[in-house]
Amino acid sequence: MNAKRDFTLGVLTSGGDAPGMNATIRAVVRTALANKVEVLGIQNGYEGLINGEFQFWGARDVGGALRRGGTILQTRRSKRFMEPRGQRDAIRRINEAGINGLVVIGGDGTLSGAHVLAQQGIQVVGIPASIDNDVWGTNMSIGVDTALNTIMRAVDNLRDTASSHNRVFLVETMGRGSGYLAVLAGIICGAEMVLCPEVPTTVEKVAEAIEDAYRRGKTHAIIIVAEAANIHTTDLAHALDEMDVGFKTRVTILGHIQRGGSPTAFDRLLAARMGVKAVQVLLEGQTDVMVGLQGREIAIVPLKEVISHKRSANLEYYEMVHMLAQ
Repeated sequence: MNAKRDFTLGVLTSGGDAPGMNATIRAVVRTALANKVEVLGIQNGYEGLINGEFQFWGARDVGGALRRGGTILQTRRSKRFMEPRGQRDAIRRINEAGINGLVVIGGDGTLSGAHVLAQQGIQVVGIPASIDNDVWGTNMSIGVDTALNTIMRAVDNLRDTASSHNRVFLVETMGRGSGYLAVLAGIICGAEMVLCPEVPTTVEKVAEAIEDAYRRGKTHAIIIVAEAANIHTTDLAHALDEMDVGFKTRVTILGHIQRGGSPTAFDRLLAARMGVKAVQVLLEGQTDVMVGLQGREIAIVPLKEVISHKRSANLEYYEMVHMLAQ
């Protein structure tokens, strides 16, 4: 790959933060610098892009970023960028700063914004980073593995208490419209049941699963509930308390703890691979694409295709949860 000494690259993170974003920023910055490309870090996502919140970054500016959660570039959700005027202002700031290409790191909303910029002549490459793992075109988004490990540790700890007190714990995971985290957590945590938006259920079916666990001599039960499931976690708890299911019910909402923490080895490696590939693709002159993990390779996917589809939980994994909960 030929170095581009007259090339300036911008990088931003947007939407919800995900562990591994900083490792991605680090990979982007250092790959660009290795190719004699200047890097402008854009603070506060698309809002910062509109405001012109730019700063030249060197190798030392990303020192220590590899192990940190969150995003050192900060992130915001920008209503202004959703409007044509905000987009025009963002493009004007890009041109004023002499930015030749943009690397955008985030989830589906962030990547939709990248496509909008590309359609208006800005050279853009996207990198998927979202714990929901709902981005089309990649087997895994950056941050998913770390979030799953966080959920696993939390549920392992809860199981000790649940077993000691003969209780059923309803554990709510994040995921917006996707049940991916809940379903995978159900397998790796040995849950009795998973509630996810892809498979609507009833209070009665949940009660049957808990009663069955009690009859089989289990000392506790773990139910994983996706935040977008058709039954709200606290409503389910109230309903179960009014039934005689054998166990007392307790609720644990893991919330934003799933987004934080030092990224796992998998997420650090994925961030490095995607960050390097994104810069290479940008310097080759490609635009309006995302880099994604497909099989064992980092592939290039058109952003139009990415934002036109939604990745949902694998229902084979859903069936696996219930088969293994014996």
